[in-house]
Amino acid sequence: MTDAMWMALALVLVLEGLMPAINPGGWRRMFEQLLQLDDQKIRMLGLISMTAGLVLLWLIEAFS
Repeated sequence: MTDAMWMALALVLVLEGLMPAINPGGWRRMFEQLLQLDDQKIRMLGLISMTAGLVLLWLIEAFS
């Protein structure tokens, strides 16, 4: 992996840790709600998230 990939992974970990650090109760409630979703809805959320990330990467690359 390149240095940029390691930095991107580190940033993901920092961002993922913000919610449980700032609002652990809200984070727990969010996961309780996610557990109620069926697999198809969770899969769709994952696909939407990946698509948004790819679009964001494309925009950053296109305008930098």
